[in-house]
Amino acid sequence: MTEGGPPLHPAIAPLSYMLGTWRGQGEGGYPTINSFKYGEEISFSHSGKPVIAYSQKTWKLASGEPMHAESGYWRPKIDGSIEVVIAQSTGLVEVQKGTYDSGNKVVKLQSELVGNASKVKEVSRVFEMVNGELSYVVQMATNLTNLQPHLKALLRKI
Repeated sequence: MTEGGPPLHPAIAPLSYMLGTWRGQGEGGYPTINSFKYGEEISFSHSGKPVIAYSQKTWKLASGEPMHAESGYWRPKIDGSIEVVIAQSTGLVEVQKGTYDSGNKVVKLQSELVGNASKVKEVSRVFEMVNGELSYVVQMATNLTNLQPHLKALLRKI
């Protein structure tokens, strides 16, 4: 059971350490854009079903002005595989497949499909718990560049 909520479905139990709201800062860059820093909040929640709801929002550190937002669902399987769907505020959608290692607290995702994108061809995401903090790295490939780092952040549970 989780506090005040529905019972935890066995399929999401291995990722229960991610449940909750995380906040911190990140930085981004790419060969075709200027580097930037941002604030971020990510939330992982569940309803008792074998799926984790995901939502994310970012903002400019100096002004608090909203930047990017996305939401979706994570579907971990008992065998250590995971499927993730994400809809971004820009209209881009990702279907990702990957693996999770609950012992090392690492989730690795690779895009199977990037939809409604004129330039983005591939996205990978790696989430990892490091000293009780959630870190991630997002890599991206476009029609002009190979897969390379785009975003990274370090978040603390609030």
